[in-house]
Parts: sequence; structure tokens; C-alpha cells
Amino acid sequence: MEANNLNVIVGEGTCGIAAGSKEVIEAFRKHAPEMNIRTVGCVGMCHQEVITEINDGNGNRHIYGNVTKKTVPSIIKFHKGEGDLPEDQLIFSPDNQDLDKWRYLAHQTRIALRNVGYLDPTSISEYQARDGYKAIKKILADMTPEQVIEEVKISCIRGRGGAGFPTHVKWNFAKQSEGDIKYLICNGDEGDPGAFMDRSLLEGDPHNVIEGMLIAAYSFGASKGYAYIRAEYPLAVKNFGKAIKDAHELGVLGDNIQGTNFSFDIKIKEGAGAFVCGEETALIASIEGDRGMPRFKPPFPAIKGLFGKPTIINNVETLANLPWIINKGGKAYASHGTEDSKGTKVFALAGAIKKGGLVEVPMGTKIRDVLEDIGGGSSSDKPLKAVQLGGPSGGCVPENLFDTTIEYAAINATGAIMGSGGMIVMDESTCMVDLSKYFLSFTQNESCGKCTFCRIGTLRMRELLSKICDGHGEMEDIEALEELTEQIKKSSLCGLGQTAPNPVATTLKYFRNEYEAHIKDKRCPAGVCKSLITHTIISTDCTGCSLCEIQCPVNAITGQKKVKGSYVIDQAACINCGMCFEVCNSKAIKVE
Repeated sequence: MEANNLNVIVGEGTCGIAAGSKEVIEAFRKHAPEMNIRTVGCVGMCHQEVITEINDGNGNRHIYGNVTKKTVPSIIKFHKGEGDLPEDQLIFSPDNQDLDKWRYLAHQTRIALRNVGYLDPTSISEYQARDGYKAIKKILADMTPEQVIEEVKISCIRGRGGAGFPTHVKWNFAKQSEGDIKYLICNGDEGDPGAFMDRSLLEGDPHNVIEGMLIAAYSFGASKGYAYIRAEYPLAVKNFGKAIKDAHELGVLGDNIQGTNFSFDIKIKEGAGAFVCGEETALIASIEGDRGMPRFKPPFPAIKGLFGKPTIINNVETLANLPWIINKGGKAYASHGTEDSKGTKVFALAGAIKKGGLVEVPMGTKIRDVLEDIGGGSSSDKPLKAVQLGGPSGGCVPENLFDTTIEYAAINATGAIMGSGGMIVMDESTCMVDLSKYFLSFTQNESCGKCTFCRIGTLRMRELLSKICDGHGEMEDIEALEELTEQIKKSSLCGLGQTAPNPVATTLKYFRNEYEAHIKDKRCPAGVCKSLITHTIISTDCTGCSLCEIQCPVNAITGQKKVKGSYVIDQAACINCGMCFEVCNSKAIKVE
């Protein structure tokens, strides 16, 4: 095979860069300078980074995973006909199209993510080659704003940021509002631990989001737009900024677009990383230069929003679906999903799962199918215990409800929420009380402090959870947690406070026995809470290797090297850090 006819495509999203994509690119340039090299965003198989594709331009693709600078030469040799196929790294080839690794993508239906991982996000011509800006040209030539809203109504798409409000209804509110200027805000303030859906879209397919903003703006008459992107997403800010510049040069952004009376421009506002700014009125305050704090509604932003003008805030994923809906039709989009929830949904799959990454599936897919068929099941080979849906203010769905379908009503019935799409998987080594404390600590720290129930109520809940994890809990604490849950939900001003108690509510509902074990038996069933566990050495399994003694940070372990069964742990000195458990190769450390 002639190497100068080969194209090398390297995934260079944030996850790819972290895994060493720049070193991989450098290795290809060093060992095969005649090959054509280009970069793309993250295709979503984050567990396989760095991902590299070699193709001959005739549709013959070889895709490799976990590529490093050391494995690049073997890949080059194969494609030059000088070596064997590096099968361990192969994900897909013309002769191997059903490999288990490839099924991760094969099981998905990609609409919002259709371009991510396939095009260079800094190239507007590559976006145009994949029908880019075809939708905005179509509506400017042939559709009225009312027809655009009607097409989106037919699609039945609901906001993908968490609330699930029908998109066309939101637009109609703003269209009917009076104002000399109307604003559209793209909400890229993604703050959920473990979530990276919006980042990947902004990094990997920024023109798609810009075209979605153009469609939304045209529908209700917005002339100015803001893309609110977290400052800790520097690659997203960089790629989106270049995309805005290139769109201007192409004439699809700015004044009198395509020779029409429609004008629309976009500015990037870099957010400072406050979770509460995901709430729309807090986000508006942040853009206006004030502290990001929510305000009472009404008036709703569609009536009185940014700088007092009618404003619509749409999530990144919502916007990324719009060009496809206009090009393919609302009916085509609505053909996916269920009666309650149409279309597809993007999830960020993370936690105790073998194949973490981005997943886009039709609404109506079972949670179990995502975790097992796509995610590959537990990464630790321990049984899966639960999945946290909806981010830190979502809820925990236990394993016996994994056959629940992914749709708004069904997810809400479990006590969790769809949220923006975070999906954190837990195996049996997770303590659900400790997990609730973690998520509540996050939302408590991120509370803006404006309303008392959120500011003080979540603090009291965190104190109670710490008390239980420390072994000082009483049964009355469970009742107090339940009462606080109800009061905070009912009385908080914004969605952060209204949903913050969800992890506690769902773990109390499905894992109450773990709370009672901590309180009544002074025992942590998962072996996590340090105050409630002990580490001992099983003398019959101890090989006398001394690794535990060497690694113990407080010198609590003594014994004679190379003498089997000689090592013991001084319980008075032990701090239950678990280091001995981690390093013991003979599994002689017992945790109970």
C-alpha cells in the first residue's frame, strides 16, 4: 500500500489530548511524513483514546484504539505491507466490522453527535461537506418563522438541558413578546460531575451548534446571541470562537445573512464555573456582569430576560439537533423514541463501567441496554448496584429498576431525573450513604446562598449524613433527613435547591437498609466509611511479602519479612486508609 495515499485521522478532543494525541501525531509525522494527517473531535469512545483511523480515501477504514507513540510504528508497518495487523488495538476494519469494541458505536443512533469524531471542528468546509449550513439556507429561502416553529413542534423535541420543556412552546413565548432586541443564549454551562456532553459538542462540532442557534434565532426574531461556555473548557472556547469567525466570512452569520433581512451575531461569554449558572436567570445575571444568582419568576426570560429584553436559553444538545430536524423533517425526528419522549438523548457514561464515554440512544432504550450492551457492564467485575441519573441533583436508580426505559415520565417515576445526561455507574463497592454525602456536599458548596432552605437546609442534611457515616447516627436522623428533603424541595427558589435532596431521597427509598446498618449495627456494608470498618490480616493467606508494612503511612503493620502469617495490624494505630488492601497481592487483607 502506498503510504502517501493514506490519511491518518487522530481524535483530538480534550480526552484524546489528555491520553497523548499530540505525541501520537508527532510519531506519525516522524515515522511516516508522507501520510496526510488531520485531527477530529472525540467520537465518544473515551475508554479507547487515543483513537486513530487510517483510510485510503476509497472508504477502506482501519480504526485503532489505545494508540501511543510506541505503537505507531507497528501500525505504519502494517499499512506499508511490512508487518502484521496490530489486532490488539484494532476497533474496526473492512474485514472486522463486528468486533466487540466497535459495537459501542454500532448500538447507538447519532443525531446530535452525528459529526463529532468525523470532521475537523476547525474546518468550515468539512462541515459544509456534511450538509452544514444547508438548514439555515433552506429556511431563509423557503420557510417563515412560523413554519420553522411548526416543524420543531412536529419533532416534539424537548429541552435537553434537564427541564424537558417543549422547545417550540418556549420559542412561541418569545416570538409573541415585544422588544426592539431579542436575545438567544446557548447554555454551555455544564457543571455536573462526570458530564461532558456539551463540551464534546462545542469542541467537536461547533458549526452545528452555531447553525442551531441561527435556526432558533430566526424562529422568534432574535438578533443577538451569547454562547455561555465554561472557562475551564478552553478547547471548546477556542474552536467555537474560530467557528464564529469562519461563519462570518462565509456569510451565514452577521448582518443580512444570505441577502435577507435576517441578521444575527454571537458573542462568547466565558463562565466562571458556578454550578448555579446552569439555571437560566442566574446565567442571565452572570452575562449582565452580576453575581450568578437566580431571581423569582415570573416574569420569565422569554418575556423579560437578558438586559430586560425577551430571551430564550437553549441547551447545547437541543441546538445541535435543530439542523438535522430542519433537513430531515420533524416527523423523521419524532419517529425515534416513545409517545412521551421523542428523538434521541446523549449521555456521558462514567463511573464503574468498562466502556465509558459518550452515548446517544433513542428515547425508550432501557437503562440496562446502555450499561450492558454499550457500556460493557461493570469495570470491576463486581455486580452493578445503581446508576445516578441527572447529575449531582439527580437520583440513584437501583439495579432492579435497570429495565426502566429512558423517557421523561419513566425516569421521574423512579425518583431520578433525566437532567442533562450524566450517567454515573456504581458497583457493589459503593456505600450509598457516603455517595449521598458526596453529591449533597457538591450541591451545598455550589448553592448561591440566596434562599435559606437551600443554604442552611442542605448544610443540615450534610451534617446529618456525616454523622451517620462517622458512626454516630440515630434513627431520628433518618426522619430529619426525610423532613428536610421535603421542605427544601418545596421552598427553594430555583432548580438547584429544588432537586439537591434527590440523591438522599432516592437512596433512602432504595437503600434504606444501608442507612439502618450504619446507625443500628455501626457497620458500613460496602466497607467504605472509615469510622465503621476495620482492616485485619488473614494469617493463613499472608505470604510475608511485607508490601503492606512498606506502604502503611502510619506504621501500624508489623511482622517478619518472608515469614508467612507473621504480619498483624495494630488497630489502635490503623487509620483505615485502605493502602494495605490496595497493595496486597495475596488478598490477605480483610475489610469488615
